[in-house]
Parts: sequence; structure tokens; C-alpha cells
Amino acid sequence: MDTQSYKSVYLNKETVKKEWVVIDATDLALGRLASRVALVLRGKNKPGFTPNVDCGDNVIVVNAEKVALSGKKMTDRVYTRYTGYPGGQRFTTPKEILQTRPAELIRRAVKGMLPKTRLGDKILGNLFVYAGPEHPHQAQQPREIKLNEI
Repeated sequence: MDTQSYKSVYLNKETVKKEWVVIDATDLALGRLASRVALVLRGKNKPGFTPNVDCGDNVIVVNAEKVALSGKKMTDRVYTRYTGYPGGQRFTTPKEILQTRPAELIRRAVKGMLPKTRLGDKILGNLFVYAGPEHPHQAQQPREIKLNEI
């Protein structure tokens, strides 16, 4: 019996084949979109997934301003941040974020679904979110994927 066929093959940063993909966020639920984007960023949709290596694809999310939240989440959900100064606690809702920085809402949701490590920070750098339908990454020849294909 050949024991070579039973060995696990682990990827490293030299052997990883990274692609570029585009996801259209129009009328998609924020949480479902973020979980699928996090899955592709991590590389868990690939057969050679290695947990300690950035083996995921580069993801471009377009139409971030058209993302959907069900129920009253647009006004009732509250995001809290702290400035670092006394009395510096600040609160915002998804509605306020969509009016000023629509890409931040998706970025924040995806960041919460990635590992809280240096690798997670590096993986988040492979996410590009744009409010409208245009993006400046045409030279990378990204392929468009649907959310249910992942």
C-alpha cells in the first residue's frame, strides 16, 4: 500500500492560489452576506483549506448601500464604540452608518466573523467594499459569484 496517498497536504503562502471574486450585495441580508464573505475570505470553500494560512480569495462587494436588514434592525440595533476619553461612548444605528459610510456596515459585520488574531486582520485586508456598482479592480479580472453558489 502506498502511504504517500494518505498524507495531508498543507498549503503555505507560496503554494496558495488566490482569485478575485465579486459579490453583489443588492437586497441580500447583512448577516447571510457577511457569513458567506467571511467563508470565502478564509478559504474554507477550497479543498486545501489550512487554518493558519491566508488561503482565501480577494473579495469585492459592490452595492453595499443596498444591503437589507429585516424587521426593525435598521433603527433598533445599536453599535457602540468608545473614543478612549472620559464620557466618550458613542452609539450609532445601521441607518446612520448607511447614510454616511455604507461600506463600513459590511466591513464591521465580516470582521466580527473572522478570527480575532493577526491572521484575521490580514484576511480582512483582502476585503474591498464599495457603495455603488463600480469598482477599480477590473485589471484583476474578477469573476462574479452568487451568494448561493458558495
